[in-house]
Amino acid sequence: MQTASSRTNSTGGLGPSRAVSGPQHPHPYKPGRTPKPSSLRPHVLAKDRLRLWRPLAGRSSHGSGLPPGEDDLVRIFDVLAVAWAEGTSETYGSGLLSFHIFCDSKAIPEASRAPAAPTLIAAYISALAGFLSGGTISNYVSGIRAWHILHGVAWAMNVAELEALLRAADRLTPASSKRQARMPYTTDILVKLRPFFDLSKYLDAAVWSCLLTLFWSTSRGGEFTVKTLTSFDPAIHVKPSDVTEVSDRNGLEQTNFFLPWTKSAPHGESVYWAEQDGPSDPKSAFANHLAVNAPPPNAALFSYIHGSGRRPLTKTALKKRLVEAFKAAQIDFIHVHGIRIGSTVEYLLRGLPLEVVKAKGRWASDAFTLYLRRHAEIMAPYMQAKPQLHANVLRIIMPRVR
Repeated sequence: MQTASSRTNSTGGLGPSRAVSGPQHPHPYKPGRTPKPSSLRPHVLAKDRLRLWRPLAGRSSHGSGLPPGEDDLVRIFDVLAVAWAEGTSETYGSGLLSFHIFCDSKAIPEASRAPAAPTLIAAYISALAGFLSGGTISNYVSGIRAWHILHGVAWAMNVAELEALLRAADRLTPASSKRQARMPYTTDILVKLRPFFDLSKYLDAAVWSCLLTLFWSTSRGGEFTVKTLTSFDPAIHVKPSDVTEVSDRNGLEQTNFFLPWTKSAPHGESVYWAEQDGPSDPKSAFANHLAVNAPPPNAALFSYIHGSGRRPLTKTALKKRLVEAFKAAQIDFIHVHGIRIGSTVEYLLRGLPLEVVKAKGRWASDAFTLYLRRHAEIMAPYMQAKPQLHANVLRIIMPRVR
């Protein structure tokens, strides 16, 4: 019988099946990033460390009232293992590697690594502060916490001290680790990029349509692309069969895309756009993609013909083609993250209230306001002394009383 600590790959049948992506043989550890050999920590992919790296003492049924046996413990482990998305597990796996390398350097015994004492975690944070960004350190600590939770080990921290240390680590973030402000895409930039896509070509038709769908639906790049050429999973990724045309009581039409799975909505959620004027119209671009590439109903939505076969559009391929287009247009490249930010700015500039844009972009918090680079332009209509301008703004924002 397998125990919770010996299971290597199970989701207990919960959630969508996860496609195996990328090479399953991990690369060698980088110099200076190699932990001491241990049977508790096999050399696996970063995304698998949360599950497969085991603490010396894990969950036990002793004192729980459960009958003897491992079935219940295995089930608990299997259910908990689905709590973290693959991308999150990968980040947390990097944190676990860092933590155990730190423990190796201090000769911390296995029994003292889990449950970890508050002072050990405080020493770990302090060692990283000033060398890594505060956000990275916070993610690493969250990874250690998730590892404790998954394997049934108590996580008992001094909350006030932990929060203060993470705030301090954020303040001590070195300049080299501070992320540059992400610039937003704009409709002007989209128009300038359009001549550098040949929409009769398979890849260009898919990329251009994907770009406009991301922008006008206020979506994340990974929600309409796949991670690798082999990772498409119809239970997770959007397909032509997930696209519908809808209209409201006034006959206003929009195209709805059901995303079967997202990090924030494991059971799926919908995004949408409407036809626009000019070269950045997503409707005409999408129709062109369907005509040129004709993706089957259950294939990746932005799959395209390649040679004698078909490929799903990966995020890497999307970025590579965008880099080429930006270069050809003689514009500094804007990261894919800037698409969703730019969409948020565009809808705000059209007069949509913050709460409406927040809902459309599915922002879980007010953090999205940190990305807005054009506050002055957004707020300008509200700051004018001309009453007529205020009336125009209100007419855009407030629905007409019928």
